[in-house]
Order: sequence, then structure tokens, then C-alpha cells
Amino acid sequence: MSLSPEQRREYRGIAHNLKPVIIVGDKGLSEGLQEELERALNDHELIKVKIASPDREVRQEAISELCQSAGAELVQTIGKIAVILRRAKKPNPKLSNLLRNKS
Repeated sequence: MSLSPEQRREYRGIAHNLKPVIIVGDKGLSEGLQEELERALNDHELIKVKIASPDREVRQEAISELCQSAGAELVQTIGKIAVILRRAKKPNPKLSNLLRNKS
């Protein structure tokens, strides 16, 4: 599922005011972090993830690994922050960032 430039622009606009929900620290992609990522994507669909590593290659690797393991789509990366998206089968209108920001 590849995103069109228009979709990316829309999702970046929605994600602009969001705070990072997941923070990847020194331990990397632990089992607990994977579970939290699953929960966050199921609840919110569109989330920000912060990767605390100072090395750019390590950050890119971690982001691609996160997206691959969760079946999510990378929308954007800026510095240490990545915006990722995975649509829920039954989104919760109170939690989903996509549904709450529909105009």
C-alpha cells in the first residue's frame, strides 16, 4: 500500500500537532516496545515515533524495522521523529487521529 503525494501531505498535516507516542531508546526494538507500537497503531492509526539514537543510519534502520514488523507505512521522517500510519480494521472514532481530524 503506497501513499500518493496528496495522501502524504494530508497525513503530515494531521500529524503536525501530534506528540511522539513511542520513544525508541537504547534498548532498541524490545518486545514491550513492539506491543506498545501495536496498541498505539490500533488505537490511533497515525502516530509519531521518536528514535533517540544520534546516528542517522541507525535511526533509518530502526524506522524501517518498526514499519516492517508492524505492517505500517512510513509517511515522513524529520530528524529523530518519524510519522507512521497503519489503518485499523475498526477504527475507534474517539482515538483515531485520522477520524478526529476529518474536516
